[in-house]
Amino acid sequence: MLRLVSFLAVLAGFLPAIHAAESARVFELRTYTATPGNLDKLLARFRDHTLALFEKHGMQNLGYAVPVEQADGAGEKLIYLISHQSREAAKESWKNFSADPVWKEVSAKSQVAGKIVAKVTSVYLSPADFSPAVAEYAGAPRLFEMRSYTTPEGKIAALDARFRDHTCALFAKHGITNLGYYHPTDADKGAGKTLIYFLAHKDRAAATKSWAAFRADPVWVAARAASEKAAGGSLTAPEGVKSVFMTPTDFSPVK
Repeated sequence: MLRLVSFLAVLAGFLPAIHAAESARVFELRTYTATPGNLDKLLARFRDHTLALFEKHGMQNLGYAVPVEQADGAGEKLIYLISHQSREAAKESWKNFSADPVWKEVSAKSQVAGKIVAKVTSVYLSPADFSPAVAEYAGAPRLFEMRSYTTPEGKIAALDARFRDHTCALFAKHGITNLGYYHPTDADKGAGKTLIYFLAHKDRAAATKSWAAFRADPVWVAARAASEKAAGGSLTAPEGVKSVFMTPTDFSPVK
């Protein structure tokens, strides 16, 4: 009995530290724009080298995808999500990754004929309190949808409440899988007014059907009206809601 009590006491001492470590975890959404005609080379570099080097330096690979429609004139893109133990850990990991001799060699070889990356953007994220845990999935690759929802000033809490109390459940009701919900952590990237979230659909036809059913659902119509009345107006900023449909790469951990 004394041994059990001692074990529980030790465990109780560790739990706050474990919780603190998890709460410090940050996510990073990165978008790579390939130079013309070089998306396949970029994907090959990630598939054959980069993911393993990320893991080597403490970065967790979560999901990698390419937009279904790459016709915005700004180059073909790779969008991915990774996580770090903390913002400071992210800084250290990127420093060590960039200095890794293996990475330097891989990078140099991949660019013998010229640069394969034209632009890289990074957004650090913290998970919303209603973001689901990553669920196991062993089926066929799905269609991902990344949505960025910008609110008027001071209304992100009301938007979060609507998602927490109604929207996420209604998505599931209509066949839309909730993957993750996040807030940017930096002011210049939308902190305090933006919700970035990821959904999954069976395919594009299923997505169209699900969205139509969701928007026509009387429960959603009532929830939207009630949330906007309580907030004193629309929860959608002039920028609106931006949506990008994506297909997971063959090396994406989440499909």
